[in-house]
Amino acid sequence: MFLQLDLIKKHLNIDESFEEDDEYLIYLAHVAETTVEKHIDNNLSSLANDRGDIPSPLSHAMLLFIGDMYANRESISYSTPHEVPFSYDYLLTLYKKY
Repeated sequence: MFLQLDLIKKHLNIDESFEEDDEYLIYLAHVAETTVEKHIDNNLSSLANDRGDIPSPLSHAMLLFIGDMYANRESISYSTPHEVPFSYDYLLTLYKKY
């Protein structure tokens, strides 16, 4: 896993002592990694440096994805959504293999 649970919790403003959703957050991290790999048509491990860190725009895109999936657990929204510019898609486009 390229994202650590403590960073995911920090991104989501979840207190470290709240552990009820830890298993679900780890699951979402795996989903985010797979989704990003499919989106950029590249393995994250091939983009990792010697310490095993991937580029920060990819990490942040995964955090955005996890935040969206955590907040919106169903495919139906009762509000009018709008895309935030320079977010998930923009960050991943920087690394997409064509």
